[in-house]
Amino acid sequence: MQYDFPLRKIIHVDMDAFYASVEQLDHPELKGKPVAVGGGAARGVVAAASYEARKFGVKSAMSGILAKKRCPELIFIKPRFDRYKEISRKIRSIFYDYTHLVEPLSLDEAYLDVTINKVGNPSATLIAGEIRERIFEELGLRASAGISINKFIAKVASDINKPNGQKTVNPEEVIPFLEGLDIRKFHGVGKVTADKMYQLGIFTGLDLKNKTEDFLEAHFGKSGLHYFQVVRGVHLSAVKPHRIPKSLGAERTFSENLSSEIFMKERLMHISEELEKRIKKSAVAGKTVTLKIKYSDFTLQTRSKTLPYFVSDQKLILNTALELLYQDALDNSVRLLGISLSNLNSSKEAVKEEVSVQLKFDL
Repeated sequence: MQYDFPLRKIIHVDMDAFYASVEQLDHPELKGKPVAVGGGAARGVVAAASYEARKFGVKSAMSGILAKKRCPELIFIKPRFDRYKEISRKIRSIFYDYTHLVEPLSLDEAYLDVTINKVGNPSATLIAGEIRERIFEELGLRASAGISINKFIAKVASDINKPNGQKTVNPEEVIPFLEGLDIRKFHGVGKVTADKMYQLGIFTGLDLKNKTEDFLEAHFGKSGLHYFQVVRGVHLSAVKPHRIPKSLGAERTFSENLSSEIFMKERLMHISEELEKRIKKSAVAGKTVTLKIKYSDFTLQTRSKTLPYFVSDQKLILNTALELLYQDALDNSVRLLGISLSNLNSSKEAVKEEVSVQLKFDL
């Protein structure tokens, strides 16, 4: 197939069960055992699970109670994010040996553009294999990779042969690969969207490709054009070494539901302090403060206020968040509170970037 746009050589590297694997690396007695990083208490949440635990259906974002029911032998480990960041920096240093075009998505995954690379190797497949081998030899951890002509396909491909594998989708293979893919495997298609697509008779990439652009936009809004393009192998987003988030946030899940606004005010003070640290680190300010409230019945509510000036000060952010808290009566007791700052004074290119949120759990 002929493409009317330049083809890149993109690698998506995704560490295998990163947090849990680091714990098993540092604690050899945990190797081969079902491990969950997170909290196993009544309100605990699984942040990551080892592959031994995943065999029992344990996965991230699952409650600790449910995870323990599925796997009675599950071993809970408290997160050590400083250690994960330390390992992540070492992994990225390996990436930079091959290209300066590295776009980290999180501590455990990143895109690399190796179209032109530092080692003069024309094969992205061989570079991906060498990177994975070095990560294992130098750090003792396993990684998977996807290789293709753009970020979207590389991301999808990295899941195909997990764990400890890689998948290359060459230019002439892109369309057949996407057409035969279960729609649930498309990056960005979550459960709700997948269910909606099923109702519309869209089960595979081929089914999606057979729908018109107008049809997809009518049913999926702005995302319709994205689906129309990616199923045809079109995704022009470049690897951006310096990703600027369109918002910064911090949130906390509580060990016990909160029903008193007095206690909520105290929690919001700590959350705003955490947010201020992230704002200072990013050297930005913003105009829109958003308060996120998750109730005990898991319903979610957001309240926002856009100020006439940019703010970065913790007290101003806290006062705005409290104003939002008090503006309406609460629907129920609260299990999570969060504050985010958006409409930042950063470059317009940031509009297309994802929200950066610091997650916190009471363990």
